[in-house]
Amino acid sequence: MSDLQKSEPAQEPPGTLAAMRLKPDHGEESYRGSGRLEGKRALVTGGDSGIGRAVAIAFAREGADVVISYLSEHEDAEDTAKLVQDAGRRAVLVPGDLADAGYCRALVERAVAELGGIDVLVNNAAYQMSHDTVEEIDDSEWQHTFDVNITAMFRVIQAALPHLGSGASIINTSSVNYDMPKPTLLPYATTKGAIANFTAGLAQMLGERGIRVNAVAPGPIWTPLIPSTMPPAQVAEFGRNTPLGRAGQPKEVAPAYVLLASDEASFISGAVLPVTGGKPIL
Repeated sequence: MSDLQKSEPAQEPPGTLAAMRLKPDHGEESYRGSGRLEGKRALVTGGDSGIGRAVAIAFAREGADVVISYLSEHEDAEDTAKLVQDAGRRAVLVPGDLADAGYCRALVERAVAELGGIDVLVNNAAYQMSHDTVEEIDDSEWQHTFDVNITAMFRVIQAALPHLGSGASIINTSSVNYDMPKPTLLPYATTKGAIANFTAGLAQMLGERGIRVNAVAPGPIWTPLIPSTMPPAQVAEFGRNTPLGRAGQPKEVAPAYVLLASDEASFISGAVLPVTGGKPIL
């Protein structure tokens, strides 16, 4: 895999699957559902590619209808929607910028209008860029990273709460970076720490309503975000420093979301579930 990673072409952020030479595996051919989310209604941000696409596929094959939020990667999003539909479930595409407070509210309104409610909310979309020095990070990028990665999470959840009943599940995507921050990803890693803290606090606030809140903390996962936000030398070595010696595939993360979305996880709340290829998280 590393030889192919070395030849992976650079992209403009946030990157697209169509432009990738080494395609990620989202479970298109391998994921088999068993009805664990039958009849549930899910909203997934960043659902066009990467972890979000793998989650959308897995949710659909487990019996859920899926609203897919994405920025502007229309071709990727349409492919994801077809995979959901091929599983016999509804797919609703809602493009827009999560940095926009109005879009966050409109996204939830659209999901409720299309599906009649929300049972599972997956806050997965994120922005990152690599920098070697603090001076390279301008104020607008710092603010944008927080707007997309954590402020949007707060806004979407706040808008969704009137539509989330007892038994609903909120799943936030954190990162191994919340515990082991990579310095060249300073703004991104800082937001991922905030997400872990936000998840822990919100789980306590919403427990009395019967709403569970958890996070998944992926390690290095091969997605379009990598060749579009990291220099070629880092892309070539991406994931090699894990105990398993490789980057993970999106399909290897999706089962964690299925578990936390399912009724099998009825007593799991406030947790951060690591999927890191062996990198420890405290």
